[in-house]
Amino acid sequence: MLITSSSNERIKHARRVREGRERELIFIEGERLVAECVSSELKLHACFTTAEPSESQQKLLERITCPVFQLSESVLESLSDTTSTQGLIVIAERPWPTLDRMFESQSPLILGLDRIQDPGNLGTLVRTAEAAGVNGFFSFAGSADAFAPKTLRSSMGSAFRLPILADVSGLGTLETCRSRGLKTVVATGEADLSHYDYDWRQPTLLILGNEGRGASTEIMNACDAHVRIPLHMPVESLNVAAAGAAILFEAVRQRR
Repeated sequence: MLITSSSNERIKHARRVREGRERELIFIEGERLVAECVSSELKLHACFTTAEPSESQQKLLERITCPVFQLSESVLESLSDTTSTQGLIVIAERPWPTLDRMFESQSPLILGLDRIQDPGNLGTLVRTAEAAGVNGFFSFAGSADAFAPKTLRSSMGSAFRLPILADVSGLGTLETCRSRGLKTVVATGEADLSHYDYDWRQPTLLILGNEGRGASTEIMNACDAHVRIPLHMPVESLNVAAAGAAILFEAVRQRR
């Protein structure tokens, strides 16, 4: 079936998903990201492609079991979230992992993000967290959506595999982790303790704060420890995604 009108009901529904107005569903665009989604076995609801998909796209479409709709070039461009359409879009169910899945390890390392605003930063941290072997990921209320199209492009498929609980209470997360035996640690440039000197082998929730303001006062006061990354002057701070990578891979080094 070829859809040639951008006012088609399926297209309008897909656009609502893209804009985050259908919270149970996510908008996934691009051949690589769709392939990651299919491999992760997310439940798919609809697929949109060009009238003449490429050979590689056709092979991927053979793995897709949901309804597939061909779109005219103009309709596909109107639906795309990128400057230049990538020719393949799927609508899938948002993953909702169980809380217990995050604590399956004997010594969990969990990442919490407090009001991270930039989708690129948040997506990069999701990717970094998976690469570092993090067991779970909490995105506190006020942060960018971990499953928005731009965030998904930055995470490059890691969001489909890493257990992520989004829009949760920061203080509630601290209490949950503490009740399960985790230490709570927040990164801040004002800390006395270097991230090299904290014992990352113990079960830990690491919290990274907002790009400009850092973690909230309530979070700072509630954490068991504060750590900083030693920097050469005159540099005073790092991008939050870079800071997260530095700290998480120090944890990896110690745990090995």
